[in-house]
Amino acid sequence: MLRGASLRVTRPRVAVLSAVHDHPHADTNAITASVRAGLGEVSQQAVYDVLGALTAAGLVRRIYPPGSVARYEARVGDNHHHLVCRSCGAIADVDCAVGSAPCLAADDHHGYTVDEAEVVFWGLCPACSTTTRST
Repeated sequence: MLRGASLRVTRPRVAVLSAVHDHPHADTNAITASVRAGLGEVSQQAVYDVLGALTAAGLVRRIYPPGSVARYEARVGDNHHHLVCRSCGAIADVDCAVGSAPCLAADDHHGYTVDEAEVVFWGLCPACSTTTRST
């Protein structure tokens, strides 16, 4: 994947890309912990730099759920959306809401050429829903 995106293959890049694939919607702290578990010592800045390069190359996607730090996922190239749990912050992917990309048509696009729509669905995940009902 790295070579296909014209990026040099390095141990940190392979480790970060693997961590993003293994832990969808992880933040940089979780990705750094995963990379350190595999490689040993690696700086937080190195992880940020690799994530920036992978995002720019289109190998990972950075998402910003409202009220959360940036999260990273390996599911790229489609216009999917997210479900976010109001209680625990868990995030799940949701396929395109309606039709083909960009999924939703703005009633007034103000002259913009729309190529993507980001929808965030909010609620409680199954585990939090069960906890809420039992308390």
